[in-house]
Amino acid sequence: MEKFKLKDGNEIPVLGLGTWQLTGETCVKIVKKALELGYRHIDTAEIYGNQREIGEAIKGFPREELFITSKVWTNHLRYEDVIRACEQTLEDLKTDYVDLYLIHWPSEEVPVRETLEAMRELKRGGMTKSVGVSNFEVKHLKEALKVAKDLIVNNQIEFHPYLYPKEVHEFCQREGIVVTAYSPLARKKVLEDPIIREIARRRGRTPAQVCLRWTLQKKVVVIPKAGSVEHLRENLQVFGWELSDEDVKKIDSLNRELSVLE
Repeated sequence: MEKFKLKDGNEIPVLGLGTWQLTGETCVKIVKKALELGYRHIDTAEIYGNQREIGEAIKGFPREELFITSKVWTNHLRYEDVIRACEQTLEDLKTDYVDLYLIHWPSEEVPVRETLEAMRELKRGGMTKSVGVSNFEVKHLKEALKVAKDLIVNNQIEFHPYLYPKEVHEFCQREGIVVTAYSPLARKKVLEDPIIREIARRRGRTPAQVCLRWTLQKKVVVIPKAGSVEHLRENLQVFGWELSDEDVKKIDSLNRELSVLE
């Protein structure tokens, strides 16, 4: 599995498994199968309600080989609440630490300084190896970097051919912040796009593989969700080949500022 180097010296696998909406026994089964196939990066969050299932699924796999990301929800951004939320996450996952702990969304109510002070304490105490944010736009990132420039190594955002957040991406690159793309297939909306399908046909790949490869070539980590073993295998076949510059430009042109969260 290829990895990107984070600016704190840690490394993050470039392909992970997103687990939003994966719950119950299905979550256990999919996560365990993903790990058996070679995935090592599992993305979850406090609000997903599946951390106990993921804790069950990762049993038996060497913890030092895994990269687990979780996120603190918006009602737990006060200092003591962040600490307690992380403690609960670790208890649910049955692990001593997460590899990356993120602020799930920026807050208008709680100063980012307070939240990041708690995150720094979590890192100092070994409860997380790295710290980052999620859904932060440039204005949020600038505010956060004023108080913790050294601490923030990742920004997880919606990123796909129909929503190419170039300004945020380029800002993060300048600041040495690795971007992670969630919903990289726009909840399957991009899979029927004629340009994506034409590139896939010509390259002998699936539309999903083309979209994921495009994202990776932007030096962005990608965490597609997969609900079947077939899709788990398909998503792994994104290494060892590249899109041409022309194909990348064609996909870049598909941006229509379309968020699948709305």
